[in-house]
Amino acid sequence: MSRRTRPWPAGLPCWTDLASPDPAAARDFCAAVLGWEFRLRGDAPDSYAHVLVDGQVAAGVGPVSDAQPGGWSVYLATADADATARAALAAGGRVVAGPEAIGPQGRVLFVADPSGAVTGAWEAGALIGAGVVNEPGALVWEDLRSADPDASRAFLREVFGLEADSFDGAPGGYTTLRLADEQVPCGGVGPLFGAPEPGWLVYFLVPDTDAAVAAASAHGGAVPGPPDDTPFGRMAVVADPHGARFAVMSAPDGAPQPDRS
Repeated sequence: MSRRTRPWPAGLPCWTDLASPDPAAARDFCAAVLGWEFRLRGDAPDSYAHVLVDGQVAAGVGPVSDAQPGGWSVYLATADADATARAALAAGGRVVAGPEAIGPQGRVLFVADPSGAVTGAWEAGALIGAGVVNEPGALVWEDLRSADPDASRAFLREVFGLEADSFDGAPGGYTTLRLADEQVPCGGVGPLFGAPEPGWLVYFLVPDTDAAVAAASAHGGAVPGPPDDTPFGRMAVVADPHGARFAVMSAPDGAPQPDRS
């Protein structure tokens, strides 16, 4: 498990959130599947909400917007969102939205790599990003599913300083990601693997993958395929009633997980 109170090092995945056309329904679905509690940031039912895991902020759920038309976003930490925007342009990408201040919380930026895959960047203010990861209900992994994995890897290296590593048993074209001065992986990049479009797939830890899949089905979600046993745990992809996909996984004792502390 990992708890954090300081800003995340630049380049590390530090936050994820869901943009939904029906945030209240999305919260209900995620509560059933992941056991989440929420803290609304406004008075309206569709206000942005912070996800709470064991009392700690773990993720967000909010309405769709021009910057986030729908689905899950992954944010990599940055010390300077303006510099990240310039680096994205220099690397052949484009700025989708921002940099924009979210009150005192921090500054947000969305950039697209040359393949079209969109990545968020978060410059911490009062909100450092996730305060808890690698615990049941919290973020444990993230993959970038790309139409051009090599282009995405080059972009992430040039803009965020992330290096790619292959490993034995990896599915075709898949590599892990790590900061250049560290050996611990912090995510992965691979081909679409059946995803409907390029983008990040986020993984949340659960005590029981099969129970989470059953809850997703019982609450109007979809399960594209059965759970799969891997060396890192039992995993499955689910989609909420509006089609937003994420993965759930239960890790066996001793399974390697990235130490994000």
